Amino acid sequence: MATARSKLPSSAFVYPKSRKYPINTIGRARSALSRASSSRNSGSYRTVAKAVRARYGNRVATVGAKRGNLTTPGLRGRSR
Repeated sequence: MATARSKLPSSAFVYPKSRKYPINTIGRARSALSRASSSRNSGSYRTVAKAVRARYGNRVATVGAKRGNLTTPGLRGRSR
């Protein structure tokens, strides 16, 4: 697993210098979004969401216009 990650190009990561949050597949992009939204990683969700939107558009539901937005990812699908 670590060898496959080390073979990824720097462009596959949200933070290429530190090689954090790989988004080379849609599954990894979803995982990066969920990990960035945890309370320990405050401030990184917006950066990860922008990178995922730039790469995949609305194909990832958490960032899509109808189901969520950049500031409130947990509100998708809920009625107020």
